[in-house]
Amino acid sequence: APMASVLKRARALLRIRNQLARECLAELLAVFVLILITLGGSAQTLTSSGTKGNVLTADLAGALAVMVAIYTAGGVSGAHLNPAFSLAMCLLEQLPWWKFPVFVAVQTSGAFVSAAAVYALYFDAIQHYGNGTLAVSGPLETASIFATYPADHLSISNGFLDQVVGTAVLILGIQAIVDRRNKGIPKGLEPVAVALLVLSIEVSMGANCGCPMNPARDFGPRLFTYVAGWGAEVFRWVK
Repeated sequence: APMASVLKRARALLRIRNQLARECLAELLAVFVLILITLGGSAQTLTSSGTKGNVLTADLAGALAVMVAIYTAGGVSGAHLNPAFSLAMCLLEQLPWWKFPVFVAVQTSGAFVSAAAVYALYFDAIQHYGNGTLAVSGPLETASIFATYPADHLSISNGFLDQVVGTAVLILGIQAIVDRRNKGIPKGLEPVAVALLVLSIEVSMGANCGCPMNPARDFGPRLFTYVAGWGAEVFRWVK
């Protein structure tokens, strides 16, 4: 059929042969999906004042988003999704160092774009909840939809420890899950196991900082809020 041949030709034209370009596009798409669902879970909870979500549903959204993202890019780029994980892969000599800055730039860009998408998706709800203002602190703040902010009692050193421990458990857990000499998870179900790992960290270590565990996941959306009108306050430690 003529339509089939047109589609075949279009597929051939759109096929990307460069391996690095394929990996970057896979990371970009996977991080976009990851952050879209993660921030959507926060937006739904916050803008509904807790009537359409709570801490647990937001945690579930984040964990299941990881699963979807790994299924999206796992076969192409390994679905790093996270500069901390890419760094660990470099240290373990499973990723060449020259790819590290490329992956970090792509991951951060993906997170920035998906923050913009969540802002568009929840635009009316954010405006309604905040009475038309974009606040970083106070009872009507909406900045915490996008980036994580420390609890009032938290010091910088305790916050640093919180992130180091959470991220270390994440990377240790992932290494254990994908280690073929270990107990072994049925092939194809690794993303489900990683999602459960993320959920376990979120429900046990989320109180201090909100459990970002991912520099791109935090910095990309935080940068978006700075550009979109929340202002420079988004980069200050004190809420």
